Amino acid sequence: MAKVSNKVKTSDLELKDRLVAINRVTKVTKGGRTFSFSAIVIVGDEKGIVGWGLGKASEVTTAIAKGVDAAKKNLVKIPVINGTIPHEQTAKFGGANILLKPASSGTGLKAGGAMRAVLESAGIHDVLAKSKGSSNPHNLVKATMTALTELRDAYTVAEHRGVSVEKVFKG
Repeated sequence: MAKVSNKVKTSDLELKDRLVAINRVTKVTKGGRTFSFSAIVIVGDEKGIVGWGLGKASEVTTAIAKGVDAAKKNLVKIPVINGTIPHEQTAKFGGANILLKPASSGTGLKAGGAMRAVLESAGIHDVLAKSKGSSNPHNLVKATMTALTELRDAYTVAEHRGVSVEKVFKG
């Protein structure tokens, strides 16, 4: 199966950024301790476009700015149908396993921590999500992004198979 690229250009998008986690790293040297910071940032337009980035610097604000720049470089388009996802999806990255299930309108975003930030930035309002395994925010963000990029709506499936949308549902 051919991999479909769903990369997005950043021109004329109104992106909002969310800080997921900041990590302080201490390096002990002969002259004392040196602190550096890493920041995981999610950017999205809340209309189906989302990306993540990791920034590292000796100051928090610089690390966040670098994370935002990195996130803008790998934006992807997610199929969002009526505020939810088109089908159930699982993904694994490192020790993090996640499960995403579509939910009916009004259910809300049932997800925690790092997964919630990614789903909110993507514009998904109704979904049931479960994180199994590691709660490391780095791996949770990457697993959630993997799951979202693997989602396909009926129109994409029909186009890929070369049939009508009605035929996709008939089997």
